[in-house]
Amino acid sequence: MLSARNQFKGTVQSVKLGEVMAEVVVGDIEVVSAITRASAEHMGLKPGDEVTAIIKSTEVLIAKD
Repeated sequence: MLSARNQFKGTVQSVKLGEVMAEVVVGDIEVVSAITRASAEHMGLKPGDEVTAIIKSTEVLIAKD
């Protein structure tokens, strides 16, 4: 459970892996999150995955059940 109220479930549209960071695009409205490559790989994120985008202040976090 998280305290962040701005959450929505969506489908991963794309994952672009860089040297250190990964860009994850979620949902039809294309919320883009920059997370570490290690986190993206640890979660095994790939297009089609159902995830929850959590928006807190200036950050967009990704959670996967």
